[in-house]
Amino acid sequence: MFTGTETIERGSEAAFSPEEFKRRQAAAAAAIAASGHAALIVTSPETIYWLTGRQTAGYFAFQALVVRAEGDPVLLVRQLELAGALAATWLADIRIWRDGDDPAEALVRLLADLAIARPAMEKAGWFVSPLMVAEIEARLGAGPLPDGSGLLPPLRMVKSAAELACIRKAAAYADAGLAAAIAACREGVSENTVAATMIAAAIEAGSEAFAMEPLVSSGPRSGLPHMTWRRRTFRKGDAIFLEMAASHARYHAALMRSVFIGTPAADARGMMSCALDALDAALADIRPGAPCSAAHDAAQRVIDAAGYTQAFRKRVGYSMGVAFAPDWGEGAILSLFSGADTPLREGMVFHLPVTLRAWGQFTVGVSETVIVTDTGCEVLSRLPRDMALR
Repeated sequence: MFTGTETIERGSEAAFSPEEFKRRQAAAAAAIAASGHAALIVTSPETIYWLTGRQTAGYFAFQALVVRAEGDPVLLVRQLELAGALAATWLADIRIWRDGDDPAEALVRLLADLAIARPAMEKAGWFVSPLMVAEIEARLGAGPLPDGSGLLPPLRMVKSAAELACIRKAAAYADAGLAAAIAACREGVSENTVAATMIAAAIEAGSEAFAMEPLVSSGPRSGLPHMTWRRRTFRKGDAIFLEMAASHARYHAALMRSVFIGTPAADARGMMSCALDALDAALADIRPGAPCSAAHDAAQRVIDAAGYTQAFRKRVGYSMGVAFAPDWGEGAILSLFSGADTPLREGMVFHLPVTLRAWGQFTVGVSETVIVTDTGCEVLSRLPRDMALR
């Protein structure tokens, strides 16, 4: 079966020990059994990685992990990806589909081989289209498959000691990137130069691939959300918005800081002061047992009292952990937002970006990635929070 891959050392590229993955797989199998399903077809690269260590830039090609209530998981990948899957995982059973094959048919054959007639399936991910789901269901002939998208994400909420160690390393890489970017900001320098400096410093510090590109924008462009670099040259009076997430073994930590070229306008200074106070308020309300809404509501009160409600129209934070493009966060798992009543637990990780915008004019903001501890939270960045003046 593994012709041409006999020289691959199984697990040689694995991010964690076999025991770490066995623990996660056992928890997944228990959750699937408790739901009444015989198996779950996992399709999201984040959850496949969390369960097996499988990582590649080739996750755009169809892959599926069949996690059974009883029995070891079985991975299906494109043939080209087999060698990497062997090296990155400790799995005993990896199947392939070849270029020219129908991957839906390959999955159905695998399910038949495992005597699984009607599994649940993750349907909410970005990488399996409704057409692919429909084709799999039609080939199985068992009617619409149950949606199991919500079964495993709760297992990823609280990070293990090994995961937290990765996130702390990622935070150090992000610190290096932001520190270098801030130092590079000055009149006459371009967004591209700062972006290149930020990326290079984070990678040189140790970062692996980012799940989303860093954000660098200046002047009026900084007043628009999620703008990336676009060759603009900094001018006196510009606000500069900087944000990135660095990674270690696919675990990400994010960080945001603001820079101003010259003397900030009074409204920019006032908004920055408010952002700093709002972040402090949010961090003070992060502790085990508090609802996820508490941190957001604390920040929102500060922002509302300062009169900047319309400048802040979003949640104050989201969970962090394993990430693949297009998103560096785990925001679909946990949000720090009004009405989110999930209790915080020790070992959860969040990014809290507080951004205040004069829409289409400028943005100021500050963020921290934090780990929930037994008494509060551990802030991972060591960089000053206030606006840097250049």
